[in-house]
Amino acid sequence: MSNLRIVFMGTPDFAVTILNSLIQHKYNVVGVITAPDKPAGRGRKIHTSAVKQYAEKNNLTILQPTNLKAPAFIEELKALEANLQIVVAFRMLPKVVWQMPKYGTFNLHASLLPQYRGAAPINWAIINGETETGVTTFFIDDKIDTGETILHKKTNISATENAGALHDKLMHLGAELVIETVELIEKEEVTTKKQEENSNLKLAYKIHKDTCKIDWTADATKTYNLIRGLSPYPAAWTTLYNNHSKIDLKIYTTELIEETHNLNPGKLVFDKKTIKVAVPNGYIKLLEIQLSGKRRMKTSDVLNGLQLKETAYLD
Repeated sequence: MSNLRIVFMGTPDFAVTILNSLIQHKYNVVGVITAPDKPAGRGRKIHTSAVKQYAEKNNLTILQPTNLKAPAFIEELKALEANLQIVVAFRMLPKVVWQMPKYGTFNLHASLLPQYRGAAPINWAIINGETETGVTTFFIDDKIDTGETILHKKTNISATENAGALHDKLMHLGAELVIETVELIEKEEVTTKKQEENSNLKLAYKIHKDTCKIDWTADATKTYNLIRGLSPYPAAWTTLYNNHSKIDLKIYTTELIEETHNLNPGKLVFDKKTIKVAVPNGYIKLLEIQLSGKRRMKTSDVLNGLQLKETAYLD
């Protein structure tokens, strides 16, 4: 029987898979820390995190602090008597929290650290055209994603993979890595490695709306990678200028066509079923898009109700 008493901290679906793996491996999860409930959507209905929903179904103790430094929360956390804390897709912890357990607090990060420290490692790996990524476990320190690493697992990124597919792949790879890390801690056989600092490190900044705006004057491959790196969420976007109308649209799935032409970037080449967008060294063929106020659809279906003019373009 394991002597570990684990507190798990996380919020989204990515974290649920890791928490479930711990439960399936019969580890003693004495508490779950997740984001507070909040109103969401048009109806402002109260939304609970994916981790909370899972924890409720499995009768796990749940804490939802708004302030991680609040004395009341610190006392509640101490009362759980955890000797290990595991963090997956949560927020930055104060020192009083991550230093608390005997065996420390480790984090699962969806990159091969020290590359892609930050909030959106999955998106940026694809946006930057990487062909390899992975997951890393590391002990938390007082900076973001800089602590000493424990283990990592690598995986390839295919030329057509989008952020959603890579997210799911890394989620399952991460679950395996967390169990391997916990087993090492349990046996007290952990060895760690300091992260190397160098000028070639790429960061995974938080994705903003401006990040998602497509620049059709950019290289074809760069544009293609941006679109798949933001699909399905939050999705790359552009504006359609069609005669006198102006409509924002999101682009989810495309095909890269490398071909020489003399068209201006953003110019549309279309027929009754297909749309290609001119870029400097080829075209981006639009396969799945979403017009503002509409649902995500195949481009061929969108064209059934959209009358494009010969002058139409994207910008």
